[in-house]
Order: sequence, then structure tokens, then C-alpha cells
Amino acid sequence: MDVLSDVVSVMRTGEPRSARVEWYAPWGQHFLPGRGVGFQLVLRGSCWLVPEHGEPYELGAGDLVFMPRGHGHALADHPSTPLREASCDAPDDGSRVELRYAAPPVGRPRPDGPEPGAVTLCGAYQLDPGRAHPLLDELPDLLYLPAGPGRPPEIRSAVELLAGELERPRLGADTVVPALLDLLLLFVLRTWFDQRPPPERAVGWAAALNDPATGAALHAMHRAPGHPWTVEQLAALTGLSRAAFAKRFSALVGRPPLGYLTWWRLTTAARLLRESDATLGAMSARVGYTSEYALANAFKREFGMAPGRYRRQQRARG
Repeated sequence: MDVLSDVVSVMRTGEPRSARVEWYAPWGQHFLPGRGVGFQLVLRGSCWLVPEHGEPYELGAGDLVFMPRGHGHALADHPSTPLREASCDAPDDGSRVELRYAAPPVGRPRPDGPEPGAVTLCGAYQLDPGRAHPLLDELPDLLYLPAGPGRPPEIRSAVELLAGELERPRLGADTVVPALLDLLLLFVLRTWFDQRPPPERAVGWAAALNDPATGAALHAMHRAPGHPWTVEQLAALTGLSRAAFAKRFSALVGRPPLGYLTWWRLTTAARLLRESDATLGAMSARVGYTSEYALANAFKREFGMAPGRYRRQQRARG
């Protein structure tokens, strides 16, 4: 895997959740904060997005707003419309699509009435809050990606495919929709990193992934976390001296090379404990530890609990 795909797959817990909603004026809905990345996509019509802080945004068909930290926000036909509260977080029953209201919404759908003023898709990607990758820390609280000629073609295509699947569900929709939601998240993150202004490329993860030396080392560690990497080996991949590589990596990534490698190995082990039945012995070689005891001790230092307890706790929540 490349680093961005790897980060998203390891941080995420479960499938993305989504709900398609038709809105009839007057309407106003406050969405509670969620656990992970939330988004709103306008499929048809227009509305206003009211963030917790800052000025409202007027949204039109095709406009997309991502909230990387799951901040609360509101949607309404007008900023002055009274709001009700709702959640677009993961349903308690494990179903894929549900919109749960904390109070009766303003402007309930009226299937026999006029056309809705807006049709939206709200959604959430559930991420492990205890293992947030530093790559995601650099994102702003709100990403606004308006429709139009300037939008990258891959985002436009993903939005059109997603809208089509939701408007006309067909066989395989339960697989197609989550896959399209995953693609949408990756395309949005890729777009943000590609379009950052040049002065901001000097430091941080956008610079690290675009830097030939640091990027090569990161890809090597993500491709083979079980390899017994040394700083000398990683430096050799980049063509830099050991000292020059270590200094450059630490400045851009925010951790020394082997410090990041250890953190990533244990983050990968946590995902395997959540999502697989692999034994600790089988897992240890895969993530770069000489024995299950070495992995168990390192895991306990990082997470404050033994791997077995962590697995039971995560399964109980799931």
C-alpha cells in the first residue's frame, strides 16, 4: 500500500455510514459532533451550511464539505431557520444507513408534496480516536470543495457515481456505496495535499510525502513494517548520509525514523487485533517483533493494556 491508503485503512474502524435525506422548506438541522470524519454532499437543490465557528456557506448541487474532526454543524434552507438536532454517526444496530433524530425535524419529507428544496448525503467515516495519524492532524476543521470546472475529475466522477447509486439502488449497492465513499475520502485527501500553497510544503506531511528522500523511507516502512529496518538502511534508500536523512525525516515528519516506525508497527498491530483472529505469535513477525512476548510488552507500554484485553474490549464495542 502507499502511505495515504495505508493510513486511512488502519485508522478506520468499520464501514463508512451514510444517509440520503430529502428536505422540504422550511427546514433546519443541527448535526451533533461525530467520531471521525464527517461530510455533507448536496445531491440536488441548494442549502446553507452553518459551521460551529465562522460564517455560513451557501451550497449548491455537487458541493462537498468535509469535517475531518467530526465537528458539529448545521444545514438549513436559510441561516435564520430554527434548528433541530440529529446525528449522522454510526447506528447502534450496525445497519449501514440511518439518520437518527434527537427531536422531530423541521420540514419532514413529504413524498406526496412538491419537489424537495434540497437532497443531501450526510456521512461519517469512523476513525480510532486513540490512534489518529499525524497526517490527519494537518487538515483544517472544514474542507469546502465546490462543484465546478476547477474540481478534480476523480472527485466529480465519484460524486456522480455515488449520486446515481443512491438515486437508483441496484444489485450490489451494499458493496458499491461503501466502496465509493472510501474512494471519495481518498480523493478529497489527495486533492488537499496536492493543492496546498507552495510555502506550506516546507514542513509537515504534505512535504514529507512529496519529498523524494522522506517519501521513499515512509513507503518502505509502510510496505514492510516487519523488516528489521535501521536508520542506515533507510538512509541508503534515499541516497543521503545517515545524519542528513535522520535530520530531514525528523524535521518533516515530527518523529525520528525509528520512533515513527515503532509507532506505526504498534498501530498496525492494534488494527490486526481489532479485525482479525491472528495469534500474537503470528502477528509479531508481521509487525517487526522477534517474539509474541516482545510485542506484548511493547503493546502494553503504548496502549496501557495487554493485547488480549485490547482485543476483547474492541470486540465488545464492535
